[in-house]
Amino acid sequence: MLDFVRNNRRLMLLLLLVLVFPSFVFFGVESYSRFMDTSHDVAKVDGRAITVQEVDNVVRDQSERMRQMLGNQYDPRMFEGAAARQSVVNQLILQRVVSDATAKKNLTVSDAQVAAAIQNIPAIAQLKTADGKFDDKAYIQLLATQGMTPEQFDARLRFELATQQLGGAVGTTAFVPKSLLDRLIAVRDQQRDVQTLTIKPADFTAKVTADAAALKAYYDAHVSTYTTPEQAKVEYVVLSGDALAASQTVTPEELKSYYESNIARFRTDEQRRASHILIAAPKDGKDADRKAAKDKATKLLEDLRKHPETFADVAKKQSQDPGSAEKGGDLGFMGRGALVKPFEDAMYALKDGQISDVVETDYGYHIIKLTGIKPAETQPLEAVRPELEAELKKQLASKKYTELADAFGNTVYEQSESLKPAADKFKLTIQTADNVTRTPNLALGAQNPLNNEKVLKALFSDDALKNKRNTEAVQVGPTTLVAARIVDYRPATARKFEDVEAQVRQAYVAQQAAELARKDGEAKLEALKKADSAAGFGQTVTVSRTKADGLSPKAVEAIMRADATKLPAVVGVDLGADGYAIYRIAKVSSPTTANPGQRDAEAQQLAQLAGQTELAAYYESLKARAKVKILRPITATDVPASEGAAQ
Repeated sequence: MLDFVRNNRRLMLLLLLVLVFPSFVFFGVESYSRFMDTSHDVAKVDGRAITVQEVDNVVRDQSERMRQMLGNQYDPRMFEGAAARQSVVNQLILQRVVSDATAKKNLTVSDAQVAAAIQNIPAIAQLKTADGKFDDKAYIQLLATQGMTPEQFDARLRFELATQQLGGAVGTTAFVPKSLLDRLIAVRDQQRDVQTLTIKPADFTAKVTADAAALKAYYDAHVSTYTTPEQAKVEYVVLSGDALAASQTVTPEELKSYYESNIARFRTDEQRRASHILIAAPKDGKDADRKAAKDKATKLLEDLRKHPETFADVAKKQSQDPGSAEKGGDLGFMGRGALVKPFEDAMYALKDGQISDVVETDYGYHIIKLTGIKPAETQPLEAVRPELEAELKKQLASKKYTELADAFGNTVYEQSESLKPAADKFKLTIQTADNVTRTPNLALGAQNPLNNEKVLKALFSDDALKNKRNTEAVQVGPTTLVAARIVDYRPATARKFEDVEAQVRQAYVAQQAAELARKDGEAKLEALKKADSAAGFGQTVTVSRTKADGLSPKAVEAIMRADATKLPAVVGVDLGADGYAIYRIAKVSSPTTANPGQRDAEAQQLAQLAGQTELAAYYESLKARAKVKILRPITATDVPASEGAAQ
């Protein structure tokens, strides 16, 4: 064959041109068509598209954050299904709309506000060097782990702060009128004394005639109840980033290098404990007042120099700092940056136990005593080894997963008759599960990948079901791929009437008895409306919208909605299989006046709810003006699993 190719080069080149060129044309045109295709757009905001890819990226990011937060409690199903993805679409629409409104109203945030917000983030606030300065390198590394640059983070935070101005301007203006608040509290706390008369289905069981024709008719009408659902025995393999992480090894050199590049995380700056006496004198106060305050502080200092052991007692009696005076002036341990600069400079100039001169700040005049020093400390590598090893393994596993994902997908597709080639190549265990259906089966466990909606859809597709071929590699998590195949399939089958006749009889009798109880209850209710009688009713109980006293929510709702302008009043409730209940309302009690503190708290809660309602209405009005257009309903499988695996 090779000789033929060598001896007929021109013929082979012509053949390749004929075969390959059309494929380039086809795939080139197809790719261009796909690029221009708008069928993957799910919505438009003022003409700008929101794509399925954007939705998928947000879902993936949110899923990964929740996985990191919840650990073993994480359930990937919370991000599956059309409802979850539609929620993300709504978020993206609102984000676009609010962004446009923020820009149109010229709402901006100063650099100082952004810087202050960044410094207030705990994970960033601790990024300081030994001299108390901000560690820019550690900051850049921290953002890099989140896939962001400082510029991107700055822009994101600036946008969030600006949009908060927009929401705050609307949400904080809502209020609830006093009359409405009083009415809502009265309705919520109103109490009603009721008696119950229950007509039970068991009292009518003997009156039900269950002949063969009636049972067969009931069976035919409810045949799905007596049908064994389709089930399959399934094999599956999982390529998991977590499993890869467990198998990774980290060399001492790698660990040491990683520790040194992240050493700021394990460094605790020097902290000092101090007590102080403040003689208050505001910066904008009168000069005479400030001079008098300074003179007083100077006199106290002279006395303390003679009797330093009395510092705590003097602070309790003379200090005008309400937060520390009662504690003898104690401020606790603090690092650099926690106090105003003149105070901090004076404190760090002292030796342990030493008392400062009088220190002037914008708040007045201080006398400072240093009472303790915690030296700067850096945790050694050995102390943080397990934490760093886990992080490094995860990083290595993520890289390894990216390298293997495409190969795994290709293997299960190209060798679709068995999962063994993939299992052997990637050193995976073939797992099995029985009684798998088209819907999630909690008996398999919440974390089982066979409960994933996309896996089930692929597993019960025509190709996988009829030909028992491998499914494609389905992404069920940020770093988890699953491929499965059906090895045995049992279609749904209706059980014969003769086999379930006893169950049919029991269900039919229960249904008919409940119906007879309902009819009898409705007749008694009408009679009681015409001629009131307490005969047959039980003991009186008091219920309200916040106190059910053992009654079902449906019963409480009916009781509290009933017209009680004329007492006694009666109301009936169909309880289904539990029968029919008649409630006799004998008394209505108005609530006592709430104490002022409770009333204020409830007013605040209602104002917040009103604010949220107004803000939601405002956002809806923005969306209406922005010409939001939903192009098509989002589905849980808009992004093919193969695309997800490649990302």
